[in-house]
Amino acid sequence: MREENNSRKEFEEIAMEHIDSLYSMAIRLVFNKEEAEDLVQETYLKAYRFFNTFQKGTNIKAWLFKILRNTFINKYRKTVNLPSEILYEDVESVNSNLSYKQESDSGELTDTLESKYIELGNLMEDDVKQAIDSLSIEYREAILLSDVEGLSYQEIAEIANVPIGTIKSRLNRGRKLLQKKLWEYAKDRGFIKREK
Repeated sequence: MREENNSRKEFEEIAMEHIDSLYSMAIRLVFNKEEAEDLVQETYLKAYRFFNTFQKGTNIKAWLFKILRNTFINKYRKTVNLPSEILYEDVESVNSNLSYKQESDSGELTDTLESKYIELGNLMEDDVKQAIDSLSIEYREAILLSDVEGLSYQEIAEIANVPIGTIKSRLNRGRKLLQKKLWEYAKDRGFIKREK
């Protein structure tokens, strides 16, 4: 019993600190708050159940992301009744038909310089999120895991179950697409002067 309590405490100490990162990735996969919460909950249940298989000294965050990704794919597979292998690109076609809704705070901002700055920051953040969310799922996943979560190429390759070269290629292409989308955004907003 004492060993089980120690294991539970260790799991809570090292795994639970990544719940926000997992939820952020889940929302980008399913575009639905309730489904994302369910996906994260199921991920943690599996992680806890198989915590004894986690190799201490390795990256728990990468391990949790792999569980999240596999859980997501398995749920999708059950939904569409595919018997064996599923391509990650097929999941994208389902997600592209779902709408992404964001909750906004109901509190009003006063008309101060600080509130204008916060409002501008939120608008820019929303446009960046939309630009990321508009990427195909393999590029979105690579960018989020690398640039937002700070995982290494090797860790991302293990999570996605593809070679490192594929991850590098996805990151390169995804970043170029994102740069193009944000360049247009910056020109439209007047941050960059249009060429005459």
